[in-house]
Amino acid sequence: MDRRALGGVVAILAAGLLAYAVNFAFSWDEGFHLLAAQSIEAGKRPYLDFVFSQTPLNAYWNAAWMRVFGDSWRTAHAVAALSTSGAILLAADFVLERFPAASWRFAAALTTALIVGMNELVVYWGTVGQAYGFCLLLIVAAFRASIVAVDRPGPLAAGWAGLFAGAAAMSSLLTAPVGPVLFIWMLFYNRAGKRLVKAAGFLAGAAISFQPLIRLFVRGPRQTLFSILDYNLLYRQVHWAGAIRHDLEIMVSWIDSSQALIMGLLAAAGLLFIAFRSQWDRRLRAEFYLCGWLALALCAHLCSAHPTFPQYFILLTPFLGILAAVGLYSAGSRMYAPDRPLWPVLIFTALLSFALAKSLYEEFGQFDWHDFEELARKVDEVTPPNGMLLADEHVYFLTRRAPPSGMELNDSHKLELPAALAASLHVVNGSELDRQVRAGVFDTVETCDDEERMQARGLTQVYSQNAEVGSCTVFWAPRR
Repeated sequence: MDRRALGGVVAILAAGLLAYAVNFAFSWDEGFHLLAAQSIEAGKRPYLDFVFSQTPLNAYWNAAWMRVFGDSWRTAHAVAALSTSGAILLAADFVLERFPAASWRFAAALTTALIVGMNELVVYWGTVGQAYGFCLLLIVAAFRASIVAVDRPGPLAAGWAGLFAGAAAMSSLLTAPVGPVLFIWMLFYNRAGKRLVKAAGFLAGAAISFQPLIRLFVRGPRQTLFSILDYNLLYRQVHWAGAIRHDLEIMVSWIDSSQALIMGLLAAAGLLFIAFRSQWDRRLRAEFYLCGWLALALCAHLCSAHPTFPQYFILLTPFLGILAAVGLYSAGSRMYAPDRPLWPVLIFTALLSFALAKSLYEEFGQFDWHDFEELARKVDEVTPPNGMLLADEHVYFLTRRAPPSGMELNDSHKLELPAALAASLHVVNGSELDRQVRAGVFDTVETCDDEERMQARGLTQVYSQNAEVGSCTVFWAPRR
């Protein structure tokens, strides 16, 4: 009965996430993710045919769903929202299975579902075409499989844990610490079968998930290494003088978020309760401690990214949400009737609801996919069928116009590489792109740059026609 009720709550959360995903969700950075998926669907290969600064699995995941349901941003958003909902269900179900206080078991599971599903990072970023939703599902699945693996004598459960953790890393390197933490924890707490067998199973599962990347690396080692390692380690901060200050500001920005404060404080209270006041057995405490280790490892890793961003920390939410449920139990059972969780959970739900409603209200009316669709219609109107187009990745995706080689990732234009190397990596240097624009190579240029940048490129001198669409501008009819 409790599982059905929990499933109903998660279904309501999933419906809300899905509705938001297909109507309002938007990220500036998801354009190149969706364009990569569309390019893969058209037969191109990441790294080998175009630069792509991510591990490839999420792009292939989106491409597969687009092949079934069409290459729309709504397809990718719906899949992301459902993946996020799956992660919420797995995290809440863990609490429902493992929480030892029977009178609080459902309430704690409900708390986990609500604190994750109503978190503003989850709503905003778990519903877009980037890898966050898929990664949330994979890392929570890896966590659940690892817990099962320690009590199974064979390698199968460990293999699933390795497969899920490896797939998460192959979707985004932001999840890279999850695999090592689970691997070490699983071997340390192993209670059945041989550790060597479990280790082999875990590594074999991870190796399976690495196959797409390995095949691409074999065919183009230089391009693959550049896109995944060099670009992220050496070039992300190019032309960003304040990147270090930005990182420091992000690391303390949780102070300004009521949701982050509530989740963090409750999670800390939960860990303290488990360590010092609970009478739980060692096995159960180890499983909840694993949530803390995963959150700590992910937090350290995400803080080391240069530059880092608030949305990266969405990956902590399922594990902090589990611990926060313990924290609410610790506080609620001591401050109110120990066996009556209704009022603490209702008050907690009201706080989450008000915080989310306030955040959504403040974000309402921002630039989104509907504005880009209007922009794409204008681009199609003024651009010849086979005309050369320079545009944001979102516009290439919406118009289904294949970008010229080297234009698949706008961020790569900040680079200045030797010409031969840039060509081999499918990169167009910023200076070369500016030269092409001034020479009128493109029939149409769409840009969301500010006025100063457009003047620097001389767009009003090169093109005789232009139109503003929202905060972006379309230029056409070059003076050749």
